[in-house]
Amino acid sequence: MAGQIHPFPDDRDLLDAYSRAVVGAVEMVAPAVVKIDVSGGSGSGVLYTPDGFLLTNSHVLGRGRGIRVTMSDGRVRDGELIGRDAQNDLAVVRIDGPALPWATLGDSRRIKVGQIAIALGNPFGLQHSVTAGVVSALGRSIRTAAGHMMTDIIQTDASLNPGNSGGPLITTRGDVIGINVATIMPAQGLCFAIGSNTARAIASRLMRRPAA
Repeated sequence: MAGQIHPFPDDRDLLDAYSRAVVGAVEMVAPAVVKIDVSGGSGSGVLYTPDGFLLTNSHVLGRGRGIRVTMSDGRVRDGELIGRDAQNDLAVVRIDGPALPWATLGDSRRIKVGQIAIALGNPFGLQHSVTAGVVSALGRSIRTAAGHMMTDIIQTDASLNPGNSGGPLITTRGDVIGINVATIMPAQGLCFAIGSNTARAIASRLMRRPAA
């Protein structure tokens, strides 16, 4: 009707919608997020196939011996290193077990700057922690601790800390769009993830031909 005034949505409704979106995504993906322990350190990972293959960062695994994987329900499994790519800081590990949960790798080419990004992981050993923010930038390049340059990196302000490495960055639909890899300290809100398309391609190669 001409001249009708449409009130702005109540801020509480918008916040409730945001909250429901984050909660729904976390409930969908959290069962597939694992804690990885190796001699000398720990980190995170995410199961991405129903038969127990998971993605994490290469640097999380150290020398790759004695990998122990703790699932969200408390089950603990020995992890088998399938392959690793130190240059791109990714690794594939496999665990055995019945009824394993898994998350879906999304298409990182479709994400937009400004969209909600949710990080799951185990910062400082605090299992199954969640932070949320937005995609801050795309196509970043960062240098790994080993001195290798990684390209096509997602920047986010979803808070990451030591122990988040290897965990998933997800959308409100529950799609994994990145594998969390680094943060710039002591800066705040400068965090980075390897795009899911890059992770998928590297994981596929590692499963065919492991790399050191």
